[in-house]
Formats: sequence, structure tokens, C-alpha cells
Amino acid sequence: MITTDLSLAIKALNDHKIIALPTETVYGLAGNAFSETAIASIFSLKQRPLYNPLIVHIKSAEFLPQVAREIPEIALILAKEFWPGPLTLVLKKQSIIPDLVTAGKDTVAVRVPNHPMALALLNKLDFPLAAPSANPFGSISPTTAEHVANYFSEGLNVILNGGTCARGIESTIIGFENNQPVVYRLGSLSIEQIENKIGKLHANTHADNAPKAPGMLSRHYAPSTPMHLTDEVENLVQTFFNKKIGVLVFKNPVPEIPLAHQEILSPSGNLKEAAKNLYAAMHRLDKLNLDLIVAERLPDKDIGKTLNDKLERATKK
Repeated sequence: MITTDLSLAIKALNDHKIIALPTETVYGLAGNAFSETAIASIFSLKQRPLYNPLIVHIKSAEFLPQVAREIPEIALILAKEFWPGPLTLVLKKQSIIPDLVTAGKDTVAVRVPNHPMALALLNKLDFPLAAPSANPFGSISPTTAEHVANYFSEGLNVILNGGTCARGIESTIIGFENNQPVVYRLGSLSIEQIENKIGKLHANTHADNAPKAPGMLSRHYAPSTPMHLTDEVENLVQTFFNKKIGVLVFKNPVPEIPLAHQEILSPSGNLKEAAKNLYAAMHRLDKLNLDLIVAERLPDKDIGKTLNDKLERATKK
């Protein structure tokens, strides 16, 4: 059921059930972060492997000590600067957080979402919400309530409709190793924005075994249609002349391809607009029964680095 009625979501969550929740990044499958019953339902519905940890969403930075401990000063600086917002911090967990949430690790991923409906809901609850993206494991993330409904026609009774996600790309994840900040996942908060506040970051964004945070697996965010990533879209399209092709490009259409089979992320060349449109464009192309999708690599700067990272994982064999 797609709805805007928070009372329905509150009842379901209090009954240890799960809901779909809008955030500024993507829609999430949300459940009581203290309830192993709810968390088990999330893993089951998503078909998500238990070694892949979840993100816990809290109502404000003031709530952080209830879920995390031994919080580095740099983490507090980042929380003050970027929360509510698309930044997730991986910190030592409080014992109240079930090991199921953290994939058995002693750390927990935490953020404060910047979406009015998500914050309104969190402020009416006595517990935080564990909420990975509301899609089957490895599939394209959802940025509308309709995307969620298309994935889960059964098994999900409440889908809160908060409109199209403003950012359209997952949160950036920062962890701490020897008290130094490390990037675990590129997201909709650019590395440049973070480095402007705390200095140079190290990166550790790939892990197929026991990832320290969500979004580190090599293959992820993928359509069911095979996808190729290239700097030379028109040249690659010509090599597949006998195939039914769709293209995903930054700002310039491809003359050889029917317009109905093209998704232009930002005609004006705006990377933030491209980010907001990326997953919705991938969803539309994936519905066209194409033989393959040819995607264009974006300018590798600012949020473009994140978009290229998502596309690379979507095209990984």
C-alpha cells in the first residue's frame, strides 16, 4: 500500500514489521533497529546476505551516543556539519544494537536522513530504524514509491510516499581506522565537500568478503539488462549494430539510437541533476526488453566520481 499516513507506518514498526521509507538519497526498507524480528524480515525480503551490514537511521545527532560509543572528534565534526544529510558514519556500536544489524561486527553504520517524512516518523518512534535500500539485493536502488511497489508487490504492506528522492544516490560512508577517516562508499556527498572540512581522506571502497559497510561489493545497483560502460558511446553502439540497444548518456543524445531508447541524465550538464535522475533512468531502460544498455562514463569530478562508481558496479560481470 502506497500511503502518506504515518500512523500506518508507526503501527507496523511497533509490531516488529517493516515498511518502505523515503529519504533524500533512496527509499529504504525500514524496521526497528533494536528488533531482531524486524531485521531478519529485512534480510529475508531483500534476499540480502547476512554478511552485509545495515545502516541505522536516527532522529538527530543528539541520539548518536545511544547507538555508538568511543566516537572520534572528527566524527562529531562531520555529524555537526552534514547531518541531517547523506553522510553515514561507521562507529563502535553500543551493545543494544543487535549483531544481526552489523553483520557480527563491533561497528555500526549510522546517519540522520534529510527528508521531512523520514524525520517526522523517526521523531514519533522510541527506536531508530535500520534501513537498507528498498530493492532486491544487487538491483537498481529505488528513488520513487512506485519503484518499491514494483519490486515488492507482496510482503510489504506500507510504502510511505515521500515523492522522488532529492539526491537519488546513496549516502557517502565514512569509517575510522586508527582514528583516521576512511571512505568506504562513494555517495551523494562528494569527497571534496568532506575533505574541505577535515582534510585528506583515504579510500577503501571494495570488499566482497566481510564488507565493513554497505555498497562495497563489486557488483551492485545492477539492472537485469546487460550493461556496458564506455567513454565512447557512439563507437561502442556501432559494434552492436544488430542488437536492440538502449543508451544512458550524460547530456548529448546519440544519433543512431531511437529517442525512446535513450536516457539523457542532464541536458544542461549538471552532475547533481544527473545523480538525481540516474536510477530512475536505469529503471526505465530496464523495462524496454533491450539486448543491452550502453552507458556513458561521466566527468570524473565531484559527484561524477560517485556516478561512475555506481555505473562500474552495475556493469561488473
